[in-house]
Amino acid sequence: MSFDIVGVGAAAYDYLCIVEKYPEEDGSTNILAIHNQGGGCVATALVAASRLGSSTAYIGNTGDNFGGNYIRDDFVREGVDISGVQIFPGKHSTEGYVMIDPVKSTRTKFPYSNDLPDITWTREKEDLIRQAKILHIDGTNYNNCLRAAQIARESGVLVSLDGCGRKKNTALNAELAMMADILIMNEEFPYYASGKDNLEEALKFFTQGHAKVIISTLGAKGCVALEYGKLVYYPAYKVEAVDTTGAGDVFHGAFLDAWLRSYTQYAAVLYASAVAAMKCRQIGGRAGIPNHEETLQFMKEHAEDMN
Repeated sequence: MSFDIVGVGAAAYDYLCIVEKYPEEDGSTNILAIHNQGGGCVATALVAASRLGSSTAYIGNTGDNFGGNYIRDDFVREGVDISGVQIFPGKHSTEGYVMIDPVKSTRTKFPYSNDLPDITWTREKEDLIRQAKILHIDGTNYNNCLRAAQIARESGVLVSLDGCGRKKNTALNAELAMMADILIMNEEFPYYASGKDNLEEALKFFTQGHAKVIISTLGAKGCVALEYGKLVYYPAYKVEAVDTTGAGDVFHGAFLDAWLRSYTQYAAVLYASAVAAMKCRQIGGRAGIPNHEETLQFMKEHAEDMN
């Protein structure tokens, strides 16, 4: 079976804690509520794309701890295929503790990283990538993502990179970025991966690779794209944000879904921006992700935000 989008990258279980305020060091604060959801850059992007209508699959390893079991079960609930997932007894999947300040709509993350080995690449796992339309990676495990990207490039499969990983060796960040056809980065990645201190020069640096799409997301300020050699800024939809956790991940999944619908880059950015904004109205990276019809209705009702 072939899938629209196959993902290789971070998958986590998140404890989302709503706090009165984020304390100073040696201080304390009260936790007002705790929400539990799946997380991880690639995993959440796949869930978003699945809800919007794309067929998706995840390749990776999980532990047999509570977090690992939840990750797999949540993928199944969301329609993400897990035939490429291997379970390692006695190992733990990543679990994250996220402290959310409801007044400032900020989040502070404390990940408990996994102790999982690299992916063992079987013929079946490689074929999931070879038969996909898009491979989506995030670089959190460099070896896994590099091999996945190599398989995709050898097979003519589009490579999408969530530019968020920050390897100490900046050449590794740049290497993955140069392999991507669709390169959507957070606000900091263009600078440390390119070594440039000017945004336009940083984005132009990536034209040396395969990228057809070069975008840097800017949070509440929207995003900026390099189009025909010039910077083009897109505003963000105006919503009453409750939590921004996973907004960038959701943007990636929605952009890829739009790309598969043959949207122009302009239309895909607006679509992805709408999905990310709608997500921010609820706690966690996944609870607020809409479906396709809900997104179109939101865009219609908030069209003035993009003018």
